[in-house]
Amino acid sequence: MEAKYEIDKLLLPMKEMMATDLHLTAGEPPKYRIHGDLQPIPGQSVLTDEALHKLLEPIVLPEQWQRFLREHDFDFAHAIPGYARFRTNFYFHRNGIGAVFRMIPEQMMSFDELGLPNSVLQFVEIGTGLVLVTGPTGSGKTTTLASIIDYINEHYKRHIITLEEPIEFVHQHKNSIITHREVGLHTHSFANALRSAMRMDPDVILVGEMRDTETISLALTCAEMGILVFGTLHTNSASKTVDRIVDVFPAVEQARIRTMLAGSLRGVIAQQLLRRCDKPGRIAAFEILVVDSAISSLIRSGQAAKIPSAIQAGGSKGMQTMDSHIMRLFQRGIISGEEAYQKAFEKAQFEQYWRFGDEKATEATAAKTQ
Repeated sequence: MEAKYEIDKLLLPMKEMMATDLHLTAGEPPKYRIHGDLQPIPGQSVLTDEALHKLLEPIVLPEQWQRFLREHDFDFAHAIPGYARFRTNFYFHRNGIGAVFRMIPEQMMSFDELGLPNSVLQFVEIGTGLVLVTGPTGSGKTTTLASIIDYINEHYKRHIITLEEPIEFVHQHKNSIITHREVGLHTHSFANALRSAMRMDPDVILVGEMRDTETISLALTCAEMGILVFGTLHTNSASKTVDRIVDVFPAVEQARIRTMLAGSLRGVIAQQLLRRCDKPGRIAAFEILVVDSAISSLIRSGQAAKIPSAIQAGGSKGMQTMDSHIMRLFQRGIISGEEAYQKAFEKAQFEQYWRFGDEKATEATAAKTQ
C-alpha cells in the first residue's frame, strides 16, 4: 500500500510491528508503543520542530491547523483507506509540537476475543439504564464498547447514537440504525449532543466521555427516560466509579445524584491490560458490577466502600472482582506472578507469587484442581 502522506510511512508498518501507538515529539526520535512499552523506531533520527510541522500539517484542513496553532491542542481521526483509522492528538510542549496516533482496529472484536464475560449481555438485554466502562487511558475501553455496540447492531433493531471526540470505530448498519456524531464537527459539546439525542428517538446512546457535571447529569436523565446509555470514566474499580460520579457534583447536589444513580445504574465494567507471559501481547482483566437492589441501596446511602464485598458475593449474578480475574489469568499461565502482583488491587494474596513466577503459577493451578 502506498503512502499518501509522509506521516503514513510511519503508520503503515504498525500492524506488522504489533504497535498500538505512534509517538512523535520534537527533540526525540519517533517511537512505537509495542505491548505497552515505548520503543524507538529503527533507522529514524531525532525529530525537529520544523520536521514535525511538515509531517503533521498536510493531514488536516487549513482551518484545523489554524485552530491547533490557536488552541495548542487538537483531536481528530486520521484514516488510511483500506488500512486503518488512527485517533490522533496534536499538542504543544516545551520543545515544540508533538502528536500521538493510536491505531483503531478495523474489525470489532467478539466477546470471546476480548475475554469479556457473557454476563455483560444482561446489560444489553435489560435495554435501559446506564452502563459504565472504566479504566485507565489505553486500557481498551473503546474496544470493549465497540464490541457491545456491534452486538446490539447485529442482534437488535435499535437506533444507536454514538457521541465521540473524535469518531473511532465506524459501525455499518446491520439490524440497527447507527448515527455517528463527532463533538467539534457535528455538535459543539457532549452536553449539546445529549440534549439533541433526546429528540432523535434513540434506543441506545454511547457517550465517549463523561467529563463534566452537565454531561453526567444529562446521561443520567437519558437513562431515567428508558434509554440504554453507555459511558466511560477513567476509574479503575466499580466503587471508585460511583464515588467519582457523585464527587463531581457540589455537596448540595450529591444526595440527588446518588438517588438518580441508584435508580439508573445497571452495571460497571472496569478493565485494565496485563502483559502476557505465554506469548507476545497483552490481555484484558475485568471487574464486573451488576447493580441489584442491595447495591442500589448502598449507592443511595453513600456506602460505595461496601461495593467490593457485594461484588465478591455476587458471583451467581455474573459479578466478578478484578483480583479474581487476575488470579484466574495467573493460574492459567497467561500472566506472570510479578504482573499479577503489580496489577492486583489487594496485593497481599499475590505476594507469594511475585518472586517465583511460573513455578508458583504451576503450584497455584495444581492446588485449584485438587
